[in-house]
Amino acid sequence: MQVIGYAAALVIGLALGLMGGGGSILTVPVFVYLLGFGPKISVAMSLAVVGAVALFGAANHWRYGNVNIKLALLFGSVAMVGTYGGAYLARFVSGTFQLILFSVVMLIAAVSMFVNTTPEPDPDDSKPILRAETVPIIALEGIAVGVLTGMVGVGGGFLIVPALVLMSKVPMKQAVGTSLLIIAMKSAAGFYEYTNQVAVDYWFIAGFSVLAIVGIYLGSRWVKHISQQRLKKGFAVFLVVMGTFMLLKETGILDIWLA
Repeated sequence: MQVIGYAAALVIGLALGLMGGGGSILTVPVFVYLLGFGPKISVAMSLAVVGAVALFGAANHWRYGNVNIKLALLFGSVAMVGTYGGAYLARFVSGTFQLILFSVVMLIAAVSMFVNTTPEPDPDDSKPILRAETVPIIALEGIAVGVLTGMVGVGGGFLIVPALVLMSKVPMKQAVGTSLLIIAMKSAAGFYEYTNQVAVDYWFIAGFSVLAIVGIYLGSRWVKHISQQRLKKGFAVFLVVMGTFMLLKETGILDIWLA
């Protein structure tokens, strides 16, 4: 069974390498439906994997100057509080509720990926990256995205990147690099809280994360040979199918249909 899991890790890494993000949203479904782990331990392990992969991605962006540390510390610190809080709140809800919420997040991510409406900041906009009037908004969004991460185990880059572009006026590449560091920070906070709730296999997580990173490396080498728009829209369709399946299954509707 672990062999299947490691193969899935490569696929997730390939998706991340080919598209630059989004593939990690498959981690929870892989753990639950392919490997048979319970919802809560799946969310916990997903946070560990997403955090490790995001840290690798952030380090790569750092080499090219695409990580804004001040912005990452501001958004990331409050996001860590939110993620820890979300992970703590998970104690009081069922695993089924978490999977239903996850399926909704997956569908939202699919729409975001398919539409791809994240704007580029105006190159003539000379406002500073950190403005006093936007700090409270960034903090509130950091907490909100953090709570969501803690509850369902996703990185939330599809929410963070537009926020950084719109409110902080950073270029897209810098927003992506900065969001990866934020994701790594808040994933660590959420995983820490989940270790107080469930027992995890650290060796399996380490192996899964390493293979996902290998997949990213391979995907990033192949990306120039594949149409990005077609790939992202195709993946978005897959997320719709997977998210709909999860929603129908966890609400019991699928079982009624198949009865």
